[in-house]
Amino acid sequence: MKKTTNAISTTVAGVFAIAAVFAGTAIAKHEGPQGEVYYEQVMGAPPLLPANAEQRWQACAPAIAPASDSYKTVRESGVSKGWVERSVHDWSFFDASAEDGKVLVIDYARKGEELAFRYLANAQTHDDLYEPWSSSKIMAYSGALSLLSDNFAQPDTTVGDLKLADLITSVHSYEASGAADGNSNAYAYYLANLAGRDYLTALFHDAWLHIGQPQVKFRGAYGPAAYAPVDRFWRTPSRSVSAAFVPYNSDPGMLGYRCEDCGLTGNKPMTTLASAEFLKRLATHKRVPETRMPGLSDDAVMMLFYGPGHSANSANAGGMMAGASLMPHRAIAEALKTHLPELAELSTQQVLDQATAGNWRIFHKLGAGPSETRGTSEVVALAHVCLPLASGTREFTVAAQASVAGNSYENVGIAGAKLERLLTETVQALLTNPAN
Repeated sequence: MKKTTNAISTTVAGVFAIAAVFAGTAIAKHEGPQGEVYYEQVMGAPPLLPANAEQRWQACAPAIAPASDSYKTVRESGVSKGWVERSVHDWSFFDASAEDGKVLVIDYARKGEELAFRYLANAQTHDDLYEPWSSSKIMAYSGALSLLSDNFAQPDTTVGDLKLADLITSVHSYEASGAADGNSNAYAYYLANLAGRDYLTALFHDAWLHIGQPQVKFRGAYGPAAYAPVDRFWRTPSRSVSAAFVPYNSDPGMLGYRCEDCGLTGNKPMTTLASAEFLKRLATHKRVPETRMPGLSDDAVMMLFYGPGHSANSANAGGMMAGASLMPHRAIAEALKTHLPELAELSTQQVLDQATAGNWRIFHKLGAGPSETRGTSEVVALAHVCLPLASGTREFTVAAQASVAGNSYENVGIAGAKLERLLTETVQALLTNPAN
């Protein structure tokens, strides 16, 4: 069965469209006003940036000081097999039905000097398998960077003829950044080939996450072909280091999209729990040393989130800060309006800035595409959020997925609008029901 992958590209005029690929053959864009307009104006839009957008390590300080049993620290839940069951969780916390989509939030609090967490989902969907689409590209990047022989995640590092900062920015924005031309699929494919699928899959299990669900794996790729650097050297002049890294040409750990054990969700099946936990551990890399990815440097995490050293681009942002789509921004702003009615008439940008004194952060990776295999159109959001509100800072990591019947480009936009509604309701419930 053919695999559907997605890329997002822009024209010079800035009009976005999906460029899906079935086994390397592009499919013409379905003409339809409702879904297409939403996709171009919301899902395909460059991100908003906070008024105070400087690059900085996550210093979000959750305001909630919970009772001893309402959140748990990593020290309390542990990191070995079974930590999910030992965590504080409510898999039916949100009212949304499974038909509304899948959503999981990891909500942050502070217990003394430690971060603590609770896991909240809807309709027991936390362990439902789905295709993550491009949201899984942060896994390919992180896995590859964790295996390099030196700390190459520097603002002046080049990968062949591209700056690493532009490569990771292009992965998230689907746009040109410096010499990186916006071919997100090709760059992520290259990173996955550097890491290898056996290692990327192991990260979800005994090598790191111990997620406890063997069906979760990373055995696939993106698009028809991987980026092929002009040479295989990574170079960092500021540190006088260089090394050649040879990606797999034929990765023995790679499986076909409909391999014997893959099923309808393909060769990268994930869950909201697995995806959110992966990003949460990156977001807390410096704050929770016990859950750092082995081998991943501080600089590699900063490169993922901000892309320091990126070239000028249309969003003037790098890394996950440059992630395409206004979906999470709009959803969070709408949720904030229910708690801050004085902001009801303001734009999304104004709501976020005024509610947080311009210090909000939304690091986002969009995944989307029409699936020939499942006969659906699907959208995935993976985001880490910091909201320093006057009433107290809230921090959370969220993974969510929504789908609609029919595999067409118009329906991808319709699925995106559906996911935005789910995210809005999710954040409203989160802000309304803090544990204490």
